[in-house]
Amino acid sequence: MLERLGIITDEVSDDLNEGLDFAAKHGLSHVEIRSVGGSNVLSLGDDEIVSIRQRVHEHGLFVSCLASPVFKCALHPARVIARGDMFGASEGTVLQHFLLLERALTVARLLGTNKIRVFSFWREQDPSSCAQEISRHLTRASEMAESAGVTLLLENEPTCNGGFAGEIADIIRTVNSPSLSALWDPGNEVYGGKESPLEGYCRVRSVIKHVHLKDARINSAGHPECLPIGRGSVPFGKQLAMLVDDGYQGLFTLEPHYVPDGGTKKQGCEEALAGLVELLRDL
Repeated sequence: MLERLGIITDEVSDDLNEGLDFAAKHGLSHVEIRSVGGSNVLSLGDDEIVSIRQRVHEHGLFVSCLASPVFKCALHPARVIARGDMFGASEGTVLQHFLLLERALTVARLLGTNKIRVFSFWREQDPSSCAQEISRHLTRASEMAESAGVTLLLENEPTCNGGFAGEIADIIRTVNSPSLSALWDPGNEVYGGKESPLEGYCRVRSVIKHVHLKDARINSAGHPECLPIGRGSVPFGKQLAMLVDDGYQGLFTLEPHYVPDGGTKKQGCEEALAGLVELLRDL
């Protein structure tokens, strides 16, 4: 599995070179690009994108996925919705996010990847009431991606309508496009309040094309928090075994979202990676 492991560079540092140094030093094979120097990658110019790809290759790595914020926006801004982190991007309207997707398709090509992470719009009070509208938008997005030879990876993100495994599985199966698959993050299930991410995995297992790794728990105060792998509530031993048994051949990406008290993001990534290595050794 370690041969298929990567990291989102800005989880280590806003400095791209620090993120790439970390990945190379720890023997990772790939990276995802989300923001660089505090700016979302989609806001950078073509020359900057080409330079990023060159630096990635100089470190013996490749870009596995463009971790875009596409469709982290409101379906209808006047309605009450949840919101999450944009990682340096501006929110915008649905129309503006289709323009953002066009830019993402160009950036992905310049980075040398054919995978783009997307979302399912900020979470409505009743996501099921918007199911047809969400599927319609993602059908159009999938058609755009298919024309460009790209796969869109829909992540289970608790602040979005496809917040959990069953919801993104339903969207993907409704759209029914070879260019729309799942980005599975079991840690997001726990962070969003689900007690058993493995139940969710059973709903989404047949459409997974990429996996993010973070650990999380609901603390004694009832609030979600991220922790290094092995210290939270995600049953990673069972989860990884299920992926192996199912013949999963895709990549894994560390996204710890953890900073130790008084420490740095890089230290949080080191703890998360150490926890994963220990878990794999035990397995």
